[in-house]
Amino acid sequence: MGAALLLVQLVVILLTARALAWVLRWFGQPPVIGEMIAGLALGPLVFGAIAPDTQAALFTKASLPALQSLSTLGLVLFMFVVGAELRMPGGARRQLGHATRVGVLAVALPMLLGVAAAPALYPRFAPEGVAFWPFALFLATAVAITALPVMARILKERQLTQSEPGRLALASAAVADALAWVALAMVVALISAHGNWVPFWQTLGGMLGLAALCFGLFRPLLTRMLARHAADGRPHGGTLVVLLVGALACAAATEWLNLHAVFGAFLFGACLPRDDRLLATLTERIEHVAVLLLLPVFFALAGLNTSRDAFAGGAGLALLLILLVAIAGKVLGGMAGARWAGQSWRDSFAIGSLMNARGLMELIVIRVGLDAGVIGQEMFTMLLVMAIVTTVMTTPMLMWFMKRRPTEAQATRRQERIAGS
Repeated sequence: MGAALLLVQLVVILLTARALAWVLRWFGQPPVIGEMIAGLALGPLVFGAIAPDTQAALFTKASLPALQSLSTLGLVLFMFVVGAELRMPGGARRQLGHATRVGVLAVALPMLLGVAAAPALYPRFAPEGVAFWPFALFLATAVAITALPVMARILKERQLTQSEPGRLALASAAVADALAWVALAMVVALISAHGNWVPFWQTLGGMLGLAALCFGLFRPLLTRMLARHAADGRPHGGTLVVLLVGALACAAATEWLNLHAVFGAFLFGACLPRDDRLLATLTERIEHVAVLLLLPVFFALAGLNTSRDAFAGGAGLALLLILLVAIAGKVLGGMAGARWAGQSWRDSFAIGSLMNARGLMELIVIRVGLDAGVIGQEMFTMLLVMAIVTTVMTTPMLMWFMKRRPTEAQATRRQERIAGS
């Protein structure tokens, strides 16, 4: 019965995810939004409210560990590819200084606002035994995340990848992602130490040692291996297995360090040689399996971890506070950084809107927080809703600003009139 139930669960999860992704695509939303909402719909907020007995029979507590294992595998594979994708986009390396300004402000401002909002949320929503600062720092990190894969997909679908705001936004998101994941790793290490600085420094030292091993030893070895066994940049058979083993081993190492498996997978992906052909192969052979089959399971588990009590007793005000902090911090931080980098007001707001996309990356972060015990189901539910709302906002806000953006010809004529006057 166990295998049969697992297969039925996968059928329901995949059909729901694909159906909602298809529906929301008609509204200009990326597929990940439909998949996130599908996960929410399968949980107690929708399916559990409409047919509680059926939902409980389909997703029994005894069956959840199998789904959890598939979900973790999907996250590890996905973050491995995300790490491999973490680079300056084509033509954007010369924008590194500008991207750093945007990325730093797009992380710093929401983190500051998150810490400022924490005293209002901590008394009710922090789990018992969690100190204020771990809760506050995790909340700050959670609202500072940007979803680089979602942003890239939105820009590609709108044919804005090669536009100046598009290139700068992608480069800035790469910087912001790197900063936010480093911050999250430190927060998780602090939480795992339970206030004892010795385990914290041991975890942090282990993470730095693993990073040194990846970039100091693994990267040159992988470069030589790929040059010898995959000269065309497309690893096959045993070579691809070596890459998968490396990702899984690093994921296991960070899990052993009391971090989360996603950190090790991301780190190993980031140390791979920068080769577009290699990235295309990883996307074709690994990401598709992770995204199409395994990540919908992750979204479903996220939905199952939500709570119907999350918005009871005035908690709706807490959700509004989280939304205000998340949106204002990201949009204004990204906009301020873009203005500092010399962009126009319209382009700056467009870049700020793109930095507000959170998508799957936010769900990974709050899953890490839930697993670490720093947030409970109520806060998890509100942060999940925040992730959906902010990502849904991204495309309409972007297109509103870009439609009002003057064309290059209009900008040239305007500059000529200014010069002539």
